[in-house]
Amino acid sequence: MEDLIASTKSQSPTGPSPEPATSLIARVKEFVKNYMSQPQYDASHDYNHILRVLALAQHILSIEQATNPSVSYDPTIVTLAALMHDVGDHKYLPTIISGGGSDDPNTLVKTTLINLGAPLFQARYVQSIVKSVSYSHEIRDPAHVRGVLLQHPELAIVQDADRLDALGAVGIGRTFTYTGAKGKRTDDGMQETIRHFEDKLERLTEMMKTGEGKRLAKERTQRLKVFKEWWEEENAMSMKLDR
Repeated sequence: MEDLIASTKSQSPTGPSPEPATSLIARVKEFVKNYMSQPQYDASHDYNHILRVLALAQHILSIEQATNPSVSYDPTIVTLAALMHDVGDHKYLPTIISGGGSDDPNTLVKTTLINLGAPLFQARYVQSIVKSVSYSHEIRDPAHVRGVLLQHPELAIVQDADRLDALGAVGIGRTFTYTGAKGKRTDDGMQETIRHFEDKLERLTEMMKTGEGKRLAKERTQRLKVFKEWWEEENAMSMKLDR
């Protein structure tokens, strides 16, 4: 990962000059594509996941701009935050200790964006959003997330987009993929993954921040519930056997 970060750095101690949004976004996409191809990332969190979140974020943004014009959203911030939201994800960087270095997940997004040509205010803005996207962060400190939402309304869009990709058919595939890649074997086997539906995924609809996010979450959560019914039906006979 250090090689990826180093490759973005400029000769100038203050970083390269700010670039037009289209050029910056293209460079960020290239960086993220390489970053997410690192071996510690699995198929549940890869560049395809990033592209799905980006597409969902852009869709939600278009709906919100039309139906909620009183809120001002920065489309470039939405795009950058969607692209960068898994850079420095603690699930894949468990040994990193916060200390202000180039690999510090608390500053990695900001540092990378500056090195790729973003102005400081924009890099800070995106870093603040990315640090507040995750489900676990909101569960631990909901008041902090509410505060960030008041300052940075783009968080609502990126957060909803990321959570939508955890639901529906894609979410089912991602959940089993992540458990297989990261989970420890237990006597319950794949049933542990099904419990994750109830423990987390089925709760996401009530945590959505935008109207379109809620609408899509309801649709995708229903798909989870149907799948769970099929799962329980197909496993019913084996559950009656002595274990």
